[in-house]
Amino acid sequence: MSDKSVSTSPIVKPPWPLADRIRPQSLSDVAGQEHLLGADGTLRRMIDTGSLSSLIFWGPPGTGKTSVARLLADATQLAFVQISAIFSGVADLKKVFEEARTKRRAGQGTLLFVDEIHRFNRAQQDSFLPVMEDGTITLIGATTENPSFELNAALLSRARVMTFRSLDPQAISHLLLRAEELEERKLPLDEDAREALIIMADGDGRAALTLAEDVWKAVPSDQHLDVAQLAKVVQRRAPIYDKAQEGHYNLISALHKSVRGSDPDAALYYLARMLDAGENPLFIARRVVRMAVEDIGLADPQALVIANAAKEAYDFLGSPEGELALVQAVVYVASAPKSNALYKAWKNAQELAKKRGSLMPPRTILNAPTRLMKEEGYGQGYLYDHDQPDAFSGQNYWPEAIGRQVFYEPVERGFEREIRKRLDYWAKLRKERGQ
Repeated sequence: MSDKSVSTSPIVKPPWPLADRIRPQSLSDVAGQEHLLGADGTLRRMIDTGSLSSLIFWGPPGTGKTSVARLLADATQLAFVQISAIFSGVADLKKVFEEARTKRRAGQGTLLFVDEIHRFNRAQQDSFLPVMEDGTITLIGATTENPSFELNAALLSRARVMTFRSLDPQAISHLLLRAEELEERKLPLDEDAREALIIMADGDGRAALTLAEDVWKAVPSDQHLDVAQLAKVVQRRAPIYDKAQEGHYNLISALHKSVRGSDPDAALYYLARMLDAGENPLFIARRVVRMAVEDIGLADPQALVIANAAKEAYDFLGSPEGELALVQAVVYVASAPKSNALYKAWKNAQELAKKRGSLMPPRTILNAPTRLMKEEGYGQGYLYDHDQPDAFSGQNYWPEAIGRQVFYEPVERGFEREIRKRLDYWAKLRKERGQ
């Protein structure tokens, strides 16, 4: 058997990612969360008073949730244990809890940091309750999703929610300066490209540092990129947006309220953000139809026609050609006269129907298909409106126990002004005829 040569070359380990190397070493180094860690911040007061309790850190990725949890453990002299709900199950939790009990018996407390805590199911979330209550662990759960939707009420009642904010441009800029100090070199970007990189980070500190690292790896130090060159190097990433959760609901809410507030420019901005993030355009189209009937109604009956036509046009054309149909519909509904009179009328009618939905309509307006029903007076006295002056009888259609009600109150805007004239005219005729 021949000998095979064995390589004795040293194994070259890849460097730690920049985002890990630049992690803050103290709470004062954390960027962008002054409302929590500033002089009057909630977390700062907890540390100063020695009253750290279980917490839920809620906020977008890259805002410092993990770093702050580590620093809180250091500040309170608790053993830091980190797990991820994505990779952990019941057996892992039991092991962590038992180790925490052992530490506690030895006089050492444990801060358990659970990343993506919303990924645990309800039963797994319940398993934290006993060890939180008896002080075995101080829990810090991190989530990018709205805790109100994703976490048990029992867990939320035992933990305060701390909201982490997306990093503003100033905080991102501060991170890039720290990165340049650590790397001992400037980013090879002109002023506009540097600003563009900050915008691309979309409030995510980790993303900003990853983008900076990509630039350093791809560009010689003697070359400077402009905005167009930067976009080619980093292949601009999509904005942070989870179509199933918080980002999804926030942006569709912003779009709807911009339309309701008659601001077509703001509506276009949110529409562009949703489409850029990969939202299903037909979901947006359905919501525009809803806006047409909820916030415009009969103030402009064409709004529903336009919204439905846009939905059909997008379904027919697809993307990107069909997007302009959505743009047309959004601008139309945003600039249309607004009225929720129809919406309120329907809500009021539903409420009364639930309360008094068993009352008999007046017999005069009921058909009498049998002799017995005729003998009981069904249909007697009914006035056929087309045979009456002005094609209007003014007779009562309401159950006697209720009497005439008014649900629909047209506004003095758009087409509803014309409807108001008609209703007032019929009310006048009704009064004249003693109905």
